[in-house]
Amino acid sequence: MSLRSALPWLVLASIIPVAIGAEAPTIDSALASRYLQEAAQLCNADGGRLWGKSLCGPILLVDPVSRRVVANQADAQGKLHADGDVYVGRLPDSEPMANTAVDWAGVHWTEMLWPMKEDAAQRHTLMAHEAFHRIQASLGLLADRRDAPHMDTLEGRYTVQLEWRALDAALAANTDAERRARAADALAFRAARYQRFADAERAETALERNEGLAEYTGVMVGNRTPAEQVAMARWDLAWHPKNDSSFARSFAYPSGPAYGILLDRYRPDWRKAIVKGESPAGMLAQALHVDMAAKPDVEKLAARYDGAALLASERARAEVRARLAAQYKAKLVSGPVLTLPLKHMKVQFNPSNLVPLGNAGTVYPTMQVIDDWGSITVDDGALMASDWTLLTVAAPDADANKGELHGQGWTMTLAPGWQVVPGTRKGDWTIAAAGAR
Repeated sequence: MSLRSALPWLVLASIIPVAIGAEAPTIDSALASRYLQEAAQLCNADGGRLWGKSLCGPILLVDPVSRRVVANQADAQGKLHADGDVYVGRLPDSEPMANTAVDWAGVHWTEMLWPMKEDAAQRHTLMAHEAFHRIQASLGLLADRRDAPHMDTLEGRYTVQLEWRALDAALAANTDAERRARAADALAFRAARYQRFADAERAETALERNEGLAEYTGVMVGNRTPAEQVAMARWDLAWHPKNDSSFARSFAYPSGPAYGILLDRYRPDWRKAIVKGESPAGMLAQALHVDMAAKPDVEKLAARYDGAALLASERARAEVRARLAAQYKAKLVSGPVLTLPLKHMKVQFNPSNLVPLGNAGTVYPTMQVIDDWGSITVDDGALMASDWTLLTVAAPDADANKGELHGQGWTMTLAPGWQVVPGTRKGDWTIAAAGAR
């Protein structure tokens, strides 16, 4: 079963705003060709050694404004045409654009947004990361749509950042004893989180087997020497705490490479075992003989990693987030709202700005969704149900046209044969096929 048929298509990338009326930039075909050659060199150098399968394959570079694409091969439906040593064309409006794996025009592609990063190490890491997503289903590593809402709580954020600091210290260690000690600290912070939140281990494992392994692949294949690989893994650990407003989906990006590099040292066969359902952290704990059921003294351990200052910062953030969550609850839970059933979804969103609302689901401040009923663009909050079967936005404005709907923070194009009908609560609305109630 392909990834696309097994799950809604998860596109974990920032939505890029488009300036309406601006002159549409195009991709520099010569530069795109050079980048595609770099990608080929990276996967050929790996030679399938990391995962037992080549990362080489079809690549689409997409300009998000003009939707122009440059590819390294022809498609299967004649949508692209040759232009020197590349193939060019336009991605249809019905296809989301993101750094991801995508099925289009009869080909399973690695899709990446233009412009690419100017920094070569970051660009190469991204290339290998996205190439992993294209082959991950064939490795038995299907993506999981689960969020980790506990990672947006005070305790969740506090312990995961302490964990990252300990992982960074482990990667920087000069002796094996120091490396083991700091890795054990990282696992202790994680153990405390597992013990505090009932579904933490399951949710974190799912995300680390998806984005964590992808970023580990990016680090290992996108950087040539062990020193360069460690440097990029440490860059991930330092960058994400400074730039992510929420860790509910994005925490696995920095933790994945760090755990992978430590596992390469202490359990070299781990990549074969991971496909059987194990977690990177669990395998490292086994290799280092760390008891994840033991109750760690977080306060004592945190003193090694400037925990007091971190906790003060996180408490201040928690107060701000509580006010934001209350605003979203009033808007998207108390109602009035429009609910959209999700069955054949294609979705594009920013994984770093989510706002979990407990059992109600998770707010995605910005996103684009395509389903049978049409398409919706959200710029001020939509509530995704925890099982990804329902999307909720504020009720539509009274003056919305039949085919073009809009409400507070969203606009929508309704597909032919679909209509807005009253919901279960007074003032609520939903979408249904014409004639179906």
